[in-house]
Amino acid sequence: MENNNNMHDIFSKAVRAGKRTYFFDVKETKSGEYYITLTESKKRLNGENGKFFYEKHKIFLYKEDFEKFTDGLNGVVNYIKEHQEVEEFVNHSYEEPTDNTKE
Repeated sequence: MENNNNMHDIFSKAVRAGKRTYFFDVKETKSGEYYITLTESKKRLNGENGKFFYEKHKIFLYKEDFEKFTDGLNGVVNYIKEHQEVEEFVNHSYEEPTDNTKE
């Protein structure tokens, strides 16, 4: 958890999804306003030293955007459900695409 004097942790939920873990955290500012942080964490292997590390991507979602965000998320999830076989959508295990490009 982050240690920041500007916020307090209120509630957390971790969701494991294959090679990823999603963290849904409710935080509170000093002024008492709640907001959400969504964090995607992926375990990666460092090619140089052979050690594992966690790559993280974070989104901050503020209460004035909750409705628009959930409308957008529900819209795209419903689109996928309507345009793919339900069985395929529910039972399909996600495989991460391979990237054959060199950096």
